[in-house]
Amino acid sequence: MLRSPTLALFALCATMCATITACSSPRDYFIATPGADAGQLRDLFELLDSGSLGVDERYAVIQKISSSLSDAEDYARLVDFLSEVVARDPEGQYNARHLLTIAWAYSRQGADDVAELYYDRVLKNFPDLTVNGESIHFACLRRLIELSDNSARRIDFRRELIARFPEKIDMGIELFLLGYDYESLGDWDAALDSYRRFLPVSGAEVPGHPDAIQYAQQFIDLATTRKDWTYETLDELLQAVSTAMATGNARSLAKIRAKVGFFAMDWYQDKSDGNSQVLFDFAAFTSGSRIQRAPALDPSSNANEAFLRTWGWTERISVWYLYFRKVNFPADPEVHGRWEWAGIYFGEKMQ
Repeated sequence: MLRSPTLALFALCATMCATITACSSPRDYFIATPGADAGQLRDLFELLDSGSLGVDERYAVIQKISSSLSDAEDYARLVDFLSEVVARDPEGQYNARHLLTIAWAYSRQGADDVAELYYDRVLKNFPDLTVNGESIHFACLRRLIELSDNSARRIDFRRELIARFPEKIDMGIELFLLGYDYESLGDWDAALDSYRRFLPVSGAEVPGHPDAIQYAQQFIDLATTRKDWTYETLDELLQAVSTAMATGNARSLAKIRAKVGFFAMDWYQDKSDGNSQVLFDFAAFTSGSRIQRAPALDPSSNANEAFLRTWGWTERISVWYLYFRKVNFPADPEVHGRWEWAGIYFGEKMQ
């Protein structure tokens, strides 16, 4: 929720007016910027006010003044100066660029809510402008996606980014994050479509989501696979697994295990490792073996996941910990919250 940006603007304007009034000339307010070269600023303002500059020359001078104020880290004066520039020439060719800098300056002052308003204003009310080879609208979309805490707004901005600037972005990253935002809104069909589009173009690691490929693939699989391996309660699942182990029934074990995302790994591996995702053949480990289980779950078990120590599988690695968890897939309310046998950890449990 925005934090009274209008009040912030009024307060800043009031401060500006009081400071400018105290100066002998409106330009003195900017020339007196602490830490800036007053002589250089005076010369630049004289040139700016001379009326002899063309459009591009005027822009260059404005940028030089802006750089001086920015280098001095006087972002309040930078906002005041560029606001005055835009107000004096509402149809100015470079106003989008000036407003972009104003938005940036507000962010530097900790007023991201006000900055967001300016980025949005540039995007909606000004034609795109390319400066030094960079699109102003592209920069605004990037910042709006970063600043917005509203999933629906981020989706709108990201969709526009994908549609307008496909050559400037990592399409895989954007499509995954688009799907993730759709998930947060419960728009499962749109999330599924985004993840399907993501997988063929996935490449670079998605920031904050190192397991993005696995995550997207599992979402697709869960959305399109009949989930007949889940159980209403953990007790029911444990009973089924225990019976299959006691009889050495490899076919029953294969039927009970999860068909999506099932892993078999040691405690040192990561679930995102390719070798952990397997088509597991229980027959190679149950023939002639007497599989046993601990009488109770491991103490580290909780309401959402559980570990069961078992042994007698093979001579090389006799001990397996079976891993059970609640299914977290709200896209399908019929299975969301049910229990599944999700994987195996080989060897004794790490402490």
